[in-house]
Amino acid sequence: MATMLKPIRTVLTAALLTVATYGVATAAMQADHPDTYTVKKGDTLWDIAGRFLKKPWLWPEIWQANPQVKNPHLIYPGDVLSLAYLDRVAVQEGPREEAPINAIPLAEIEPFLKNLRVVDEFEQLPYVVAFEEDRLRGVDGQVVYVRGLADAQPGQRYAVVRPNQLNRSVDPDRCCENSGRRSEVLDARGHRSWGVERLWSYQIPHGKGEFLGYELEQITTGTISRGEGDDVEVSTLLIDQKGREVRAGDRLIAVDAQPYDLQFMPHPPSQQLDYDKARVIAVADAVATGGPRDVIALSVGAQDGIDNGTVLSTWRVGSEEVDRVAVGYDRSPDAVGGGNHVRLPDEFSGHVLIFRTFDRVSYGLVMDALRPTRLGYALKHPDATR
Repeated sequence: MATMLKPIRTVLTAALLTVATYGVATAAMQADHPDTYTVKKGDTLWDIAGRFLKKPWLWPEIWQANPQVKNPHLIYPGDVLSLAYLDRVAVQEGPREEAPINAIPLAEIEPFLKNLRVVDEFEQLPYVVAFEEDRLRGVDGQVVYVRGLADAQPGQRYAVVRPNQLNRSVDPDRCCENSGRRSEVLDARGHRSWGVERLWSYQIPHGKGEFLGYELEQITTGTISRGEGDDVEVSTLLIDQKGREVRAGDRLIAVDAQPYDLQFMPHPPSQQLDYDKARVIAVADAVATGGPRDVIALSVGAQDGIDNGTVLSTWRVGSEEVDRVAVGYDRSPDAVGGGNHVRLPDEFSGHVLIFRTFDRVSYGLVMDALRPTRLGYALKHPDATR
């Protein structure tokens, strides 16, 4: 009898797993999906999943469950996705003449992938002190002189970086109106400055909020041609890449051979986020709002369970409004006590996929949106309903 029960249990378990998997797939699939879809150049995995699945970030779970999909990241233009009910999401391979498509368009975020990083401090880093022929700036093909690289050897490569931004968490009581905008953009010394270019729109008042790190922007790269010695207190660096002009005070860090992931597996956060802490702290290109394919900076990182590929939803934080019926229309809202205010619900904005993560800060790409994502918006689980 015992020997008969084992195969029966095996069959029942397999059947239950099949039903469970079947339920996940059908629940996630849009009701009006076609039977097949041919992958086109310019597609992203998120875009394809968004057309046919109710939750685009679930495509790895569904596609990986299909034995025909050897790698859910390696889908190419010309592949035919079978979306038929019983076939799940099988792939009929195309000609394989072009590069595989990704979850997100890497070309659109490459500057943020390789040119920006966040550190806790930078003052201890080696720095540019002078230029050949006493020039004021250095460019591709020219030599600059660096202090702080006593052990540098010829052939070593370094990235030239510049302090760009001081990141702080959002103070919910002071964020984030257009009036009274203040900036924490930094100069080459890391001092707050009004006279430098701004990558981000950053409207969190100066001096408030938890310190999250200094953002360093890569200016160019160079190769050591000569180290210190013979009473020479500087190393010689030959700038070997076109980029922005190098200034005195720019810092050096070792070149990272692979500074970022090439592919991303979308997934929810691994832990609950702190509502008051997890906020949008900046929008790229010096604007105050971001939509699909815009890059935003977030006040959460690896310490908060965030990693590359994490998907979050963005929410407009509900306002505190005076109940004018209860207090009377003749009273000024400024004279009404806190007990007569009504907290309005948060309003869903869109989804963001994290593509670069540091300890307390991360960069994400807005993937879809019902309304623009603004500074100070809250970050929640992608399935959050309120």
